[in-house]
Amino acid sequence: MRNIIIADNQDITRAGITYLLSQIEGCSCQMVTDKSGLIAQLKEQPESVIIVDYTLFDFVGETDLQIITLRFPRAHIILWSEDLSLEFIQSVVNMDNKISILLKDARMSEIQQCIEYALRGERYLCQHVTEMLLTPISAADKESTKLTKTETEILKDIALGMTTREIAEKRFSSFHTVNTHRKNIFRKLGVNNVYEAIRYAMRMGLVDAAEYYI
Repeated sequence: MRNIIIADNQDITRAGITYLLSQIEGCSCQMVTDKSGLIAQLKEQPESVIIVDYTLFDFVGETDLQIITLRFPRAHIILWSEDLSLEFIQSVVNMDNKISILLKDARMSEIQQCIEYALRGERYLCQHVTEMLLTPISAADKESTKLTKTETEILKDIALGMTTREIAEKRFSSFHTVNTHRKNIFRKLGVNNVYEAIRYAMRMGLVDAAEYYI
């Protein structure tokens, strides 16, 4: 029996994936909510299939993902996320052939097929990801990395450790507005989480390393 680890801290997501897995014979299901729990499960069952939301789980960056692939080479990872940057996807595809990628806008048939592929130890890329990899990058897309004044200010607040709600209160804006800016910042910088955004911003000189920190 193949073990599947659901590494996600959202109840509704875990419930949905658990329902899907209940339709598949020959597999057991475990749930973890943080990296330490994931490592503990992999130590017990190193050949597990891991379904993880990279953008919401407590991975600091690509390095955490790579460490898992090196430490547990018989495991298969399904990255299940709402949105991933092209740069990140390209890096992951080159990192290890036991990492599948599935965006949350995928059809049910794709989700089921991805899980079946992973159980056989085969990589699966959903249609959206495949199209991203095959679509040439235009000059306009490259220009979109420029942040607006508002986005830069919000990125600095993020670097100081402020939450989306705290930033909204500071700017007298709605939570939804600041959250939209946050998503645009991640998209423009080609990053997937706060840690990557701050590191990128410091490397590009968008924030002052002497004043802001990771």
